[in-house]
Amino acid sequence: MAKILFRLNGVPDDEANDVRELLANNAIDFYETSAGNWGVSMPAIWLNDESQFQKARALLDVYQNERTIRMQEEYARLKREGKHKTLIDAAMQNPVLFTIHLALAMLVIYLSVRLVLDLAP
Repeated sequence: MAKILFRLNGVPDDEANDVRELLANNAIDFYETSAGNWGVSMPAIWLNDESQFQKARALLDVYQNERTIRMQEEYARLKREGKHKTLIDAAMQNPVLFTIHLALAMLVIYLSVRLVLDLAP
């Protein structure tokens, strides 16, 4: 029976490709499901053979630990060099979208406070 190994929601393409390559290189039989046409299904990597789960999980755990260390080192390097992305950088990259998100956040806060004040005696 098939068993889910790795959910792909919010996973960067390079990480998903690395996981596929890791499984293929270690002769682990798997298949992948997509989010579907409307994005409501669960994209994931599934194992065809449940008996391979422990081996695949161990490989994946090692890979994810190595990736975590690598990403933390890269972020630290970028931060030392002053090249890491900040909130101001994100706002400057797409100011219209930033302004829309900020306005929506302020609207939610305003409506929440107003509701509380209107309910107060």
